[in-house]
Amino acid sequence: MPRVLLLLLVAWACVAPACAGTIVSTRADAVSVTVYREPGRAKGAIDRNWPGGYALITETRTVDLPQGESTVRFEGVAEGLMPETALLSGMPRGVREKNRDARLLSPAGLVDAYLKRSVTLRRTDRKTGKVTEQDAIISAGPTGGVIVHTAQGYEALGCSGLPERMLYPRAPADLSPRPTLSVIATSDRATRATLQLTYLAEGFDWAANYVADMKPDGRTLDLMAWLTVANGGVTGFPDARLSVIAGQPNKRARAPQPRPTGGPLHLACWPMDITSTHPRWDLFPIDMPALMMEMEGAQDIVVTSMRRTERVALAAPAAPPPPPPPPPPPEDVGDLKLYRLPVAVDISAKSQKQAALLRQADVKVERLYAATVLSATDGSQPMTLRLRMQNRKEDNLGLAMPSGQVAVFEDVDGMRLLAGEADVADKAEGERVDYDLEASADVRFAVHILSQSRKSRRWTVTLSNARPFDVIAEVTIPHDIDPRPVGMERRGNAWIWRATVPANGTLDYVYGERLAR
Repeated sequence: MPRVLLLLLVAWACVAPACAGTIVSTRADAVSVTVYREPGRAKGAIDRNWPGGYALITETRTVDLPQGESTVRFEGVAEGLMPETALLSGMPRGVREKNRDARLLSPAGLVDAYLKRSVTLRRTDRKTGKVTEQDAIISAGPTGGVIVHTAQGYEALGCSGLPERMLYPRAPADLSPRPTLSVIATSDRATRATLQLTYLAEGFDWAANYVADMKPDGRTLDLMAWLTVANGGVTGFPDARLSVIAGQPNKRARAPQPRPTGGPLHLACWPMDITSTHPRWDLFPIDMPALMMEMEGAQDIVVTSMRRTERVALAAPAAPPPPPPPPPPPEDVGDLKLYRLPVAVDISAKSQKQAALLRQADVKVERLYAATVLSATDGSQPMTLRLRMQNRKEDNLGLAMPSGQVAVFEDVDGMRLLAGEADVADKAEGERVDYDLEASADVRFAVHILSQSRKSRRWTVTLSNARPFDVIAEVTIPHDIDPRPVGMERRGNAWIWRATVPANGTLDYVYGERLAR
């Protein structure tokens, strides 16, 4: 080979990313994801478009570092990565600079990267199907439309009346189809390094969904909880070690940042005559070169099928996989609770994942009816059916229960029917757990003022039970009762009147309230 040609080949090869000191890490060898709930969201559904929580993500990656300074690009990080939180360990001499690459491979990103550069413009005749190609230079874009310069002059892309697309010779080196974090690092020698990248990322959230099945005795239930984890970004994490944090950590507010999605390409035309003389023109997507089929001489392919009448031996279905191991008990992280999943899971992009969180059988439950005295009522009001559990081991519970929503089912004549739904807050071991399900038309209460003066007010609370059996009622009275009641529970600033209302009967409670001076 001539020496001049060899030098030219070497010079051309040094344009490649390796000679330019750019190393691309396309995927993580291992990843763990710890999801925090949306701050302040005690109840309600997860935002499907962009979840309001965040996640702590730790990735292990292996890269080959050259000697000297180089740029390492970590592709496939989370879309909502907060660059100020990124920590990288394992670099021989540390990191000098880190950047969140916001320019993604997209129609608008391609036009911006090829501004004042040559592309191929392909058009297809609607009548004949003939395809023509010509060179063009992108003169303006992508904001407000795209202007191209061809041998015939300047024109706006998408205004020729023909289906058209732009082809690019190659993808720009600084554009990636996935979110990317890049760092500038220095190494004393060429080496293979195992790096650990840790960062916080927005666009995640999780919730607990409980399913409670009442037993026929009405005194116990089987409780199961599903862990629902949402990933709103475009990056998935296969075989991830998943954990969630329950509680409200002290997280300061952060100014919202635009999501680096690359953005769509908006084309605009300025027709010279009225638009009614032209059909609606649909633009072909702008894409990269791919295997193309010639339009001329193309034929339609028709696929038909025949019904098989002979018998076909079917293999026996495979045995179902063994059930996953039970989740371990939660761990303490300060005042918070950490729940780990015992097996690795796939956290797919723009999706929700469900896994078993807990399962408790024969949990003791109490059925009662609740109401709160707020003001005098006109007539009677329905009371709320409440299921109460004590979160303790002797009642077959006794564990940390994250907030979420519960669906309660009852068996009626052999049918499993939904009895009601309720929201529940975070509950620690030893706390009371109440499920307020629905208003009851059979158990009601009425409140009346008997007398009033400047210093006091006299009230009467009447409970009525239209059911053929006794029921337990619990009334919250947020008043300063005078004289101080005996045998009543004090809960906050309120008194709790708890009574048994006889079948098809009524029960009254009269008390005095001391008014503030």
